[in-house]
Amino acid sequence: MAVFRELLEFKKTDRTWHLPVLAGLCVGIPVLTGYFTGHIVDGKLASMAGLVILYMQVQQQMANQLVKLMACSFGLMVSFTVGSVASFHPLWSCLILGIYAFTVHLAIFYLKMNRPPGNFFFIMIASVAVCLPHDLAVVPHRIGLVGIGTMTSCLLAFVFFLLMHKRMPATTETITVAKSRYVNLIESVTFGFFVGAALLAGRLLKLDNPYWIPTSCAAVMQGISTKHIWQRSVQRIMGTFVGLILTWIILLLHPPVPVLCLSIVVLQIVVEILVVRNYGLAVILITVLTIFLAESGPALTSDPNRLLTTRFIDIFIGSAMGSLGGWILYNEKLQFAATKQLRKTKVILSKLKE
Repeated sequence: MAVFRELLEFKKTDRTWHLPVLAGLCVGIPVLTGYFTGHIVDGKLASMAGLVILYMQVQQQMANQLVKLMACSFGLMVSFTVGSVASFHPLWSCLILGIYAFTVHLAIFYLKMNRPPGNFFFIMIASVAVCLPHDLAVVPHRIGLVGIGTMTSCLLAFVFFLLMHKRMPATTETITVAKSRYVNLIESVTFGFFVGAALLAGRLLKLDNPYWIPTSCAAVMQGISTKHIWQRSVQRIMGTFVGLILTWIILLLHPPVPVLCLSIVVLQIVVEILVVRNYGLAVILITVLTIFLAESGPALTSDPNRLLTTRFIDIFIGSAMGSLGGWILYNEKLQFAATKQLRKTKVILSKLKE
């Protein structure tokens, strides 16, 4: 009973209402612009890139946060570029995505960006790009759309800080987790391996657009302990199931495109309010949001049953693989043995050089 109580518990948070509203604008403006200009698919891609705003911390100095946002924006563009180029072959793309996830996790450690969302959105956007049809001719156009989404977020963040800097107390306090470079290297290898393996599972099962599998795997592995990862896995599977039912009901009503666009804005705001209080409830709305944001064309309206069934399979597989990866990630015996072996290898190599 205690386990289920924790899954349903609403946690206290000091997060203000400003960031959820700002996130809603960053996601909503590109998708609404895409609708009114007749380029809804382009608008959705730019909206995905607008999620870079979630790397901002409203109670820290404006200059530091704007520099951080611009660096993360560049990182998202690199992620999309790597994924787009890697999509040339279904199997090689799995290896490239795994290596990229390893690199991102390693870089996040050295840049001291361990706080959520950490490496998640970089891996998510690379996973989306790697599952798009390979066409080098449209890659520059798509990268430009990602750039537009991130620029929109940076501009809105700048306006936000100008309006709110007197009300928000500035602080330079950060929370970091002390890890040795050996431990981080082992974590990065584990992370990269499971993200790449997750995409490979989707390729071997011949699932449509299997980017949900590595994305779910990465989301579950964001946990800070084995118990936390298990909770995230259960919450993600249960929340996804409920969210897919809710999405199915909404799609049966055949809502017009403007309603879907506005619902993306509202859902993003509510998700940001809920995600720090109860991850499981947030996942219900995250499922609806991501389907509206990532899926386009006839699959979303004409054949929702097949789409939602495939997405549940994707998320179930990804969450299960993320749970296994998280268990390895936080298994102290395995971590100690791997660290010990790395130290031995370093000593041997240094002696050989002499």
